[in-house]
Amino acid sequence: MSMAGNLRKVRGLGGVGGLRRVAQLARRRPKVDLSHPARSPLGSSVVNCVTYRDGVRVPGDGDLVDTVERVRKSGDGFVWLGLHEPTNREFAGIAELFDLHPLAVEDAVEAHQRPKLERYDETLFAVFKTVCYVEHEQLTATSEVVNTGEIMVFVGHDFVITVRHGRHGSLGPLREELEADPQQLAKGPAAVLHAIADLVVDDYLTVTDSVQADIDQVETAVFAENGARVDPGRIYQMKRELLELKRAVAPLGRPIEDLATRPIRVVAPEIQAYFRDVLDHLMRAKEQIASFDELLNSILQAHLAQVTVAQNEDMRKITAWAAVIAVPTMVCGVYGMNFDHMPELHWRFGYPLVIGVISVACLALYRGFRRNGWL
Repeated sequence: MSMAGNLRKVRGLGGVGGLRRVAQLARRRPKVDLSHPARSPLGSSVVNCVTYRDGVRVPGDGDLVDTVERVRKSGDGFVWLGLHEPTNREFAGIAELFDLHPLAVEDAVEAHQRPKLERYDETLFAVFKTVCYVEHEQLTATSEVVNTGEIMVFVGHDFVITVRHGRHGSLGPLREELEADPQQLAKGPAAVLHAIADLVVDDYLTVTDSVQADIDQVETAVFAENGARVDPGRIYQMKRELLELKRAVAPLGRPIEDLATRPIRVVAPEIQAYFRDVLDHLMRAKEQIASFDELLNSILQAHLAQVTVAQNEDMRKITAWAAVIAVPTMVCGVYGMNFDHMPELHWRFGYPLVIGVISVACLALYRGFRRNGWL
């Protein structure tokens, strides 16, 4: 019976004894492969559960409790348990088996946590915000650009528990990459923590590159010939999505710095060198996001300036045409007062003369405004 198969009844259990009873009842059930990077086909939150010894995957041949006890007794290897959006009932037995702190368990189940790193006795608890770029044909004022999720990681001397929230950020491909590098995986649970941090930060850089393409598109539209007609909602939407990305990236700086520089029992010094590389990539992502924010502010100010200039031009045109129209309005208003003694009122050429004067005056005004750039 595989270890992952024995975990499918974890919900509703209150302790290790319950886990043992489930394992005994499950021995008569067929084996189920839970290695696919998605929720278990049995409907539980268990995605995968594997034991590694010397960087090599060990086939599961017992229940989780026996496996953990065997790993702890031998002092060799570790267990990697992967979960996807577990409930409190599903996580209760696991939390007791691995002696996880209740506060960390609550954060892992409830999600919507800020990126952080916390130490509870011999256990390290890390929270990472995952991001992915949402493809769209055209950026609008309601387009979703960045989608976020979370990965919580419990790290001990002989175990790694990953809790994933959201539809993206699958760790299946990462597990395969680590299994293809037994030398790195043999460094223990801290190597898995580094691989997860490196994956998350690399996704930040990938998303920032895609976001830059959207910002370039908005910038090109704003500085085009009809830039004043660009919907400002597109710029505000980019700023909102950039803020979502910033909330995922910025708080992670301190936790990664602690992993890279401060002595931590479950993180060997040789692994800290790898975290320094992750910190460099994270700083690059933070700098890109900061520059994007400044650029969007400049684009927004330029757009508002263009709108103001366009409004001034429209007002000048309206004023110029109003001045041109005022000439015939004034003349026609005078001759419409029904006085008996009006200049040239009874002259045969009086009407053509007045029309000619109006036309010449209007043409002179039009040419003057045109020369000054008002029309």
